Amino acid sequence: MMQARRFRPAPLGLLILGMVLLSLILPQTTRAAPYAAMVIDARTGEVLHSRNADTRLHPASLTKMMTLYIAFQAVQNGEIGLDTKVRISKHAASEPPSKLGLQSGSRIALRYLIRGAAIKSANDAATAIGEAISGSEARFARRMTRTAKQLGMKRTTFKNAHGLTEKGHMSTARDMTTLGRHMLYDYPQYYNLFSRRSTHAGIKTVNNTNRRLLDAYKGADGIKTGYTRAAGFNLVASARRGNERIIATVFGGTSTAARNAKVAELLDLGFRRAPSRAPIRKPKLPAYHADAVEVPKPRTIAKMERSPRPIPRPTPSTTQVADAQQNKDLQDSVASLVAEAHAQPLYDGGAAVGSVLRPAPRPQGLALTDPAAPAPEVVTRLSSSDSDRYWGINVGRYASRYEAEKMLLRTALAEMSTLDGSLRKVVQTPRGFDATFLGMSRESADLACRRLQARNITCLMVGPS
Repeated sequence: MMQARRFRPAPLGLLILGMVLLSLILPQTTRAAPYAAMVIDARTGEVLHSRNADTRLHPASLTKMMTLYIAFQAVQNGEIGLDTKVRISKHAASEPPSKLGLQSGSRIALRYLIRGAAIKSANDAATAIGEAISGSEARFARRMTRTAKQLGMKRTTFKNAHGLTEKGHMSTARDMTTLGRHMLYDYPQYYNLFSRRSTHAGIKTVNNTNRRLLDAYKGADGIKTGYTRAAGFNLVASARRGNERIIATVFGGTSTAARNAKVAELLDLGFRRAPSRAPIRKPKLPAYHADAVEVPKPRTIAKMERSPRPIPRPTPSTTQVADAQQNKDLQDSVASLVAEAHAQPLYDGGAAVGSVLRPAPRPQGLALTDPAAPAPEVVTRLSSSDSDRYWGINVGRYASRYEAEKMLLRTALAEMSTLDGSLRKVVQTPRGFDATFLGMSRESADLACRRLQARNITCLMVGPS
C-alpha cells in the first residue's frame, strides 16, 4: 500500500505572492473609497434620500460637469465659439487616460473637445477646454471654484479641470447633485449631449462611458460617470418618466456594475417617493463673471538716502524754435486780417454809411406769395445707415503716443471681427494718451468690450456726449 503523503503548509512568502497574483487577476474594484448618496426631485430640488451627502470626497471625473458648465457659459456669453480652433498645449496632450489622444501643437474645434470630455470623459480634452477659456488650467480651476460657490456648492474646491486625484480637490454628493440640476435647467440646449451613446470627437468616434445605464434603465438620459482609485466608481444620473424627473448621485461604488445597480435602486426610490405632479422651480441662474484681469502688484521703491539733483530742463531745439515762430507769425497775420475787416466801411450803392449795411429797395415788379396759400411742408428723413455709430471703446491710457498707437494696432488685430470699420484714434489728455476706437454702434462696442475683457484686455465703453 502507498503511504499517504503528509501535508506541508506552504511557506509564508509563497502565500503572500499568491495573494498578490490573485489581486492582479481579479476584476478591478475599490474598497477604500467611502460611500455617499443623494436623491432629489429635479423639478423642485426636494431631497428624497441622502447618506453622507455632505462628506467631502474625491469627485473624480464628475469634475468635468463643471468644466463643461463653464464652457457652455463662455460660449453663451461670447467668450469663445464652438468652432474656435483651440491649440493643444504640451500639458494638455500629456494628461493620462482616459484621453482623446490629442497631439501637442495641433488645433481642434472647441465643440469636439466638449464632446470628448462629456462622452469619453477625456482628460486631455478637459484640460484643453480650461486652457482655452482661462489661459491656464490653474486659473480655470479657480474660476470653477468661484462658479461652484455661486451655484450653492458650499463644500467644493477644484484644483484641475479633469478630476484626477489632487490634494484639496474635493466635493460632496449634495454639491454634485446640485451641479447636475443646474446643468439640466441652465443649459438645456446642450443637455442632450449626455444621452448620446457615441459621437464623433474630431479625430475619432468615442463611446459614452455611461452607455450601460442609459441602455438598461428606462428613462435614463445622463449625466456623468467618474472613477479613480481614491474616489471609487462615481455617477450622477438623471431619469425622466412622464412628468417626473429624478437625479441620483453615488460616490464610492465598488465597481461599474455595483454602482449602476445602486443608482438604479436610488432612481426607483426617487420615483416612488416623488409626487406625480409638482411645479417646476428652476434653480437661479448665477451671475456671469468672466475671468477677472489680474492687476500687477505695484512696484516697491526703495527709500532714498538723499534727494537727487533734478534733471535740467531741455533746451528747445532749432526746429522747435522755428515752428513756434511760424505759429506766432500765422496768429499775427490772422489777427491783422480780422482787425482790417472790422475797420473797413460797408457801402450801399457806392455811398458809405458807416458800419451799417442799408438794404436795397424792393423791385417794383416783384410778385408776392399769396398769403392764403398753405405754408410749404418740409419733409426730413433720418438716415438709417450709421445713425447710431456714435459709440466707441477705450483700451487704456499710456505714457506716450507710440505706446497707445501700438496698443490700438494690437487690439485691432486681436479682435478684427467686431472692430472692423471703426476709427483708431489717440486722444491726448493731461494724464496721458488714451487709445480709443470710435465710430461704433452701441451693440458692437458692448460686444467688442466683452470679447476683449475675456482676453484680459482692459476695455471701457465710450458713449456719445
